[in-house]
Amino acid sequence: MKVFLLTISCLLVTEYSLGQVYSNKVVGKKNASLSDSLKAQDYPYLLPIWGKKAAKRGFDLPYSAGINVNYLYQQSDLVINNLQVGFNNGPLHNLDEVVRFDKATSTTNAVNFRPDVWILPFLNVYGIFAKSRSSTAIDFGVWAPNSSNQWTELFKTSTKADFEGTTVGFGLTPTIGVGGGFMALDMNFGWTDIAALEKPAFSFVFGPRFGKSFRLKKQQVLTLWAGGFRVKINSGTTGSLAIGDLFDSQNLESQIASGLTKVGDVQKDVDTWWNGLNSVEQKNPANKAKYATANRALEAAGNFLDAASGAVSTIEQSTVQYSLDKQQKSLWNFIVGGQYQLNKHFMIRGEVGFLGTRTQAITGVQYRFGL
Repeated sequence: MKVFLLTISCLLVTEYSLGQVYSNKVVGKKNASLSDSLKAQDYPYLLPIWGKKAAKRGFDLPYSAGINVNYLYQQSDLVINNLQVGFNNGPLHNLDEVVRFDKATSTTNAVNFRPDVWILPFLNVYGIFAKSRSSTAIDFGVWAPNSSNQWTELFKTSTKADFEGTTVGFGLTPTIGVGGGFMALDMNFGWTDIAALEKPAFSFVFGPRFGKSFRLKKQQVLTLWAGGFRVKINSGTTGSLAIGDLFDSQNLESQIASGLTKVGDVQKDVDTWWNGLNSVEQKNPANKAKYATANRALEAAGNFLDAASGAVSTIEQSTVQYSLDKQQKSLWNFIVGGQYQLNKHFMIRGEVGFLGTRTQAITGVQYRFGL
């Protein structure tokens, strides 16, 4: 359970982090002198390709290369399915039917370094290098139905863990601006390496933005934008963790013992109900399905708690193996942001994301230069 939260925490460090610059078509009578000067000047850089032609047509181009450093904070709610858990490399127990998550929240603080270059006047490409420190908090329980077909909580616990991740990747941003208004369609691909995962986790991030720039004085510009943020991650995750890194062994032992007692009590209740039915009632499809569901859930819960009990007795040497499918509770959230350009070399920016079940904030600085 913890591992999915861990994965998504680190994946989000690939979030769109470009200080908002773009090739802007200068229009309007009040900007005629700027447009004329752009057309008259000889564009001095090799990049972007067709940069000279774009400048001759009145496009104000940003410097063709940049270095971005950003800080990111985010929280996410998550959904886990097809959960299987085992201990000490033993058999995996399918818990998808019996485990319920009351709360699953991840929090990440990350630093993102991103060099970029304009290949074409309307296409920016970049690399991603990020380090993150994250924590996960999970409350979950193991449930099974009783003789009244009411699901009963047999075992409940929580865990919180801290971890680090390293992300590398690349991205591209098609963008266009006219008269200070712009559209940017950022997309990037990232691979996050975390010690608890068997292989790096893949993510795809898409962030459309629409905004407007306002010239203040000289080269100072204020830019505001709004848009969306969507994350798609690979659904399957497998790996291994040390149990001692996740739980308090003293509390866990007593919780597991109590859970095993409850499993026995509920099983006795279900068997008493079933044995009290006559032969006709036992052949009733509804009663047969009810009895089969209860037995299946109680068996899964009992096997899991029994295996967990053995592992916790030697917790310092024990490990937990897992396999699960995961997805975010909400793929999309809304974003608003702004940037202050001191000059064409230096910019500072901030952005917040909200709505849905993910919140985030990012701030950063950018330095640009010509190539």
